[in-house]
Parts: sequence; structure tokens; C-alpha cells
Amino acid sequence: MTYSLVAADPEAGEVGVAVQSKYFAVGAVVPWAEAGVGAVATQASGVAAYGPRILALLGQGMEPDAAIAAALADDVERETRQIGVVAANGVAGSVTGDRCGAWAGSLVGEGYAAQGNLLAGEAVVADMARAFETTQGSLGERLLAGLEAAQAAGGDRRGQQSAALIVERAGAAGESRDGLDRVVDLRVDDHAEPVVELRRLHAIQQRWDALRQASGSYAAGDYERGIGILERALERFPDEPALLYDLACFESLEGERDRALGHLRRAIELDPGYRSAARADDDFATLRDLPEFRRLAETYTT
Repeated sequence: MTYSLVAADPEAGEVGVAVQSKYFAVGAVVPWAEAGVGAVATQASGVAAYGPRILALLGQGMEPDAAIAAALADDVERETRQIGVVAANGVAGSVTGDRCGAWAGSLVGEGYAAQGNLLAGEAVVADMARAFETTQGSLGERLLAGLEAAQAAGGDRRGQQSAALIVERAGAAGESRDGLDRVVDLRVDDHAEPVVELRRLHAIQQRWDALRQASGSYAAGDYERGIGILERALERFPDEPALLYDLACFESLEGERDRALGHLRRAIELDPGYRSAARADDDFATLRDLPEFRRLAETYTT
């Protein structure tokens, strides 16, 4: 009833899981990940507790196949389980019990394991793996591309209901005030097209992740780094007012007054609510003597 992809990008220090199922709130039970350790998907007649149990075994140095075997050793219903695991170093493993609903199976490749049960056919897993291997971008982008390809190949033969995407990155906890290594945590619990909705949410999350990363630079007083983060995000999302506004703040703090005014102007055009925010924002102290800033903050209309 589920197809999933667990994957690691050792170079980026990321691990993650993407999953879709004709099951309510699949993100609450199937996907598990821990930065620097690995990721797990436990499904079919899944036991959610196997997720943290296998992560603990990986953390002790056990390889994925051995961790799966250890978790299932005393399970009399092991032939109804399907589990995919990847370690942070990219070593992966997967098992499909003989009593998982057909079609059921998996593919294991470099840095990933793709698996599913009660699927439209073998192509669901094959296309999911192929999309992951050939897609460029972040681990989250590649995982999401895998889900989309799996659904295009027929997905869960019973239909769609929920989907989830989680990614953890080692060291991310120090990049923002949140203090967490989890950089993507998205769940669609009940939707006619959960993978489509997951893509929409991921685009929003990517914009806010740039703001989150930039906030870490703000706290450290590294305004130049914050400018770089926001400029890269604006290449993908050029009309996101929050990105434009925060970029204007960083540029003002860095003394780039003309650029700050330009980006603030565009932010207010897209969202007039930023006019009142700018009036009260101490980040624009370097601009307050400029007539153009006063016009933007007090009277600008589109």
C-alpha cells in the first residue's frame, strides 16, 4: 500500500525519506531519519517502532542489512514487513517479506533504496529509482522527483491519499536559531493528489529555508553570507516578497543602500504590508535619511 525512497548524500551530509500511500497520515509512521546516522522506511504491515530501533543500530555502527535483520529477528510476522534503510555513508539495504501484497519489491543502488508494495507494477519502483539517479539538485529535490515518477508509473494500485518528505543535514542545527538538523519536514495527510500537493509545499519550504539559513547569518553578523543565501533563493523564486524584504535588510546593514532600496521597493509592490514593517525596522537605519526610503515606507503605492 506504499512506495518509498530512502536516500543519503554523504557529500552534503544529508539523509532523507519520501513516501506516498493510500493510507491516512503515512508521514507519521513510515519515514524516519537522523542526521549523521541514516534513514528508514518501515511499511507494508509496518511497525513504526522499527524506525527508531534501526536508526539506533546504525548509530552503533551496524550496516543496513544487518540492522534490518536484527530488528526482524524475533518478529513472527516478518514476512509481512517491508523495510528500506540507508546509512549516512550511502550504504543501503531493503527487505520485502514474502507475504507483502503484490506487486511488491525493491531496488537498491548507490546511496538509496526504493521499495513498494501493493503497487501497479514493477515499473513503479524502477521509475522511482531512475528518477532519483538522474535528477539534479538537493536530496529533497531528488527524493520528490522519485515520488513523482513512481506515481506517474501507476503508484499504489489502490490510489492515493497521503505523502511525506523529510530530510536531515548534519550541521544544520548550527545554521539557524532553530537548532535542528531537520531541514525538510513536510506531510500531506489526506489529499486527492498528495504528491502534487507535496511538490507545492516543497516550493514554499525552500523559500522559507533560505530565510531560516539567512537568519543564522543575521545572528552572527555575517551580512555578506546572508545576502548570498537570499540572492541564490531569488534566482529560483524572483517574486517572493519575504526574500526581497530580507535581502533589503541585509543590504542596508551592509551599507548597500541603492540595492536595498530597489529590493525593498519590489517587496512592497508585491506585498504592501511590508511598508509598515519597513517603517519600524531598525535594519533600515542606514536608509532613514533618504527621501526615497521615506516615500517607500510612508506613501508608496503600486
